Amino acid sequence: MEIKIKKYLLLLTIVFCSLVIKAQTEPMAFSLYEATQFAMEHSYILQNTNKDITTARKKVWETISTGLPQVSGTANYNMFLNLPVSLIPAEFVGGEPGTYIPVKFGQDYNSDFGLSVSQQIFDGSWIVGVSSAELYVNLARQAHEKTEIDIRDAVSQAYYMVLISERYKIVMEENLANTQKLYDETKVYYENGFREQQDVDQLKILLKTAENEVSRSERELKIANTVLKYTMGYQLEKKISLTDNLDIFVLPLVKEESPVAFDYNQHIDYKLAISNFQVSEKLLKLEKSTFLPRVSAFYSYTKTSYSNEANLFKEEWYPSSLVGLQASIPIFNSGEKHSKVQQAKIELEKAETDLKYAEITLQKDYITATAEMETAIDKFKNDQESRDLARSILDKTHIKFNNGMISSAELSQQETQYINAFQALVSSTMQLLQADLKLKKAVGAL
Repeated sequence: MEIKIKKYLLLLTIVFCSLVIKAQTEPMAFSLYEATQFAMEHSYILQNTNKDITTARKKVWETISTGLPQVSGTANYNMFLNLPVSLIPAEFVGGEPGTYIPVKFGQDYNSDFGLSVSQQIFDGSWIVGVSSAELYVNLARQAHEKTEIDIRDAVSQAYYMVLISERYKIVMEENLANTQKLYDETKVYYENGFREQQDVDQLKILLKTAENEVSRSERELKIANTVLKYTMGYQLEKKISLTDNLDIFVLPLVKEESPVAFDYNQHIDYKLAISNFQVSEKLLKLEKSTFLPRVSAFYSYTKTSYSNEANLFKEEWYPSSLVGLQASIPIFNSGEKHSKVQQAKIELEKAETDLKYAEITLQKDYITATAEMETAIDKFKNDQESRDLARSILDKTHIKFNNGMISSAELSQQETQYINAFQALVSSTMQLLQADLKLKKAVGAL
């Protein structure tokens, strides 16, 4: 009984381990949405922009803390190897007038410790800095948001490229299988005297061309997968599979739809331009604030001890304390501050120009992206129709060739025409999907 239980436990262990190994070796499957979300969490670039937001928050507190109470402590222990010597007139101690006597003042050892507190009462630059704190964090957030948009765009393009490469590989493998079948049949006909050697050789060339296309499609698919994993922040050595079908992205785009609404005020690039303008306004205020005085209060408390012995803790400690106000008032700096204010005004004017330029640029990008989308749809439809016609012509050509009605040269010509038509469709499919991404990016909907 005990042996039987051990066998069952061993069997369960083996099954469990095999399931774990299988789970580890099976590739992870992603839809486009899942791939994008994975990139949002694992992209190395976004990890750094997230850290930039955290740094911005820390910077805000750094600015605020400069206006809060500052407390510091000091401690000193000194031993004179040679006490300073002073000369006093000898006549002070009954000596000869006109002569001096060297005298040492102080003890061989002294020590002190103290505490000082300072509090800023008024500082114009601090007020401007604190009022700009949230703007600084907002800039970091907007930079992160723009990076997220760029990552979503890159992941989408890479995802589309994998789907297109997979579709192209399947078609080229089907073409290779058909060409192989046709070559084998023609070879049999030749061996039985119904075909010429030229027909066999011509089909051999077609077969090699088809094999090359399959090999090329496999390499392109491998590259596309690598680019997708790199963009997602996925481990390059691990396998990956996609769950979405290419048609769910392409078919909705070729249908007649209403134009995408556009409001440049909601676009991230326009928001960044506004933030940069606000930063320039704050910098101008900061330069103007340097004309204002700075006022601070301070308090200091110190205890000191003196002795000719090294152990000062046995001696008496003498306290001293001080409280006061300190004001720094700018009076004259030869026009330096005025020059900085003028420079800040120029930078503000430039920021205002950049804001207007961003508005016009976004409008231009929207018009351009809309036109490119229309062109891409037309080209896709035409290439799709051309591919279908080339496929139909090739099928009829195969029938004619099998019945001895045409030569192998004409068959080769139609085969090449079909491959070129399908490659054109692959290219226009990618252009259509890229145009869609560009339009979404232009309207701030990506």
